[in-house]
Amino acid sequence: MSALKTVLPVLAVTTTAQALVALAMLTLPAIAPEMAPALGVPARLVGWWISLSYGMAMLTSLMGAVLVRRLGAARTTQLALLLMCAGTLANAVAWLPAILAGAVLVGLGYGMTNPAASHLLAQRAAARHRNLVFSIKQTGVPLGGTVAGLMAPALTVAFGWQAAPAAVAVLGLGLAAAVMPARAAWDADRDPTAPLKANPFEGLAVIWRAPALRGLSLAGFAYAAVQLSLSTFLVTMLVADLGWTLVEAGLLLSAVQVTGVAGRILSGLVADRLAGGRPTLIGLGLFTAGFAVATGALAAGSPVVAVYGVLVCYGTAALGWNGVYLAEVAHAAPPGQIPRVTGASLFFTYGGVLVGPPAFAALQGLTGSYTATYALAAIPALAGAALLAWRR
Repeated sequence: MSALKTVLPVLAVTTTAQALVALAMLTLPAIAPEMAPALGVPARLVGWWISLSYGMAMLTSLMGAVLVRRLGAARTTQLALLLMCAGTLANAVAWLPAILAGAVLVGLGYGMTNPAASHLLAQRAAARHRNLVFSIKQTGVPLGGTVAGLMAPALTVAFGWQAAPAAVAVLGLGLAAAVMPARAAWDADRDPTAPLKANPFEGLAVIWRAPALRGLSLAGFAYAAVQLSLSTFLVTMLVADLGWTLVEAGLLLSAVQVTGVAGRILSGLVADRLAGGRPTLIGLGLFTAGFAVATGALAAGSPVVAVYGVLVCYGTAALGWNGVYLAEVAHAAPPGQIPRVTGASLFFTYGGVLVGPPAFAALQGLTGSYTATYALAAIPALAGAALLAWRR
């Protein structure tokens, strides 16, 4: 019971922080059909905004271990939230350079959250519950997507598209302030004299020398490319290819994210109690590929129940892997190097996000169809599952 009391406050804060940075990432995709005309650009270019953000996240994920050591995990989380708030405020400016600056700032904040959270949770979570605890923390991503799907279109319809990113900034400031009372205790292990000039690529070298970590990280690259393509283009696909309204599409985006929450918790339970981490990740890749192909069969006039059924199942599988993945990375990391190895492994997953949405946008330009492009997402999902099976 004492161990549970120790981990629950940290789990609550890290999950909420993950939800808010995910909300910041997915707010613009949720309002892209309304925002893009105001900026004079095609809606599909939101994929490039996502890629720029995750490109910045790649950089700070490598520096996350250094920041955690010097500042403390709680202070690093606060800094991440403040960067995210600055970025969302920039996103509320109807000027393309400001939107791009917002992508940079949101991405810098996003990349800091996971190394800090992994450091705090690995210290407090019992080994027998590790997959579940990390999976619960990672439910913050689909929870943030759920809020984005519900809140962003509604605020856009009521007050204009700029209201949605501004609201996200207010929420982020609130959580950054709420962490203050616990910061001293959570950051008791920090070293204020630790150098900030440590080699940021040291974690990448550790991963590349370890076959288990290398296979995990490459699979994370493939899975992340599929996951973010699903979340980034779902609303635009429903509006452009299936003829849904923005609010209807936002509701389905929220439903997909909700089932992603359930998928992450279920995956953590299966990994802890039944199958183990790697077999669970392999199964999720196979299910993701199957439902990606099914998405390619959707068209205007498809029954609403069928659309919900296919995309909800797609989201459950495609969004369900992250917590088990991070738990497996923490388990395979050398002693004392969990923040460094986590950040370096996330460099690969953010790389998948960097490549995935632009590749999706380019393929959509060639095929002329969002649904057909979703079907092609089965290829990286199968590749990731094959990597995990090969390196098992």
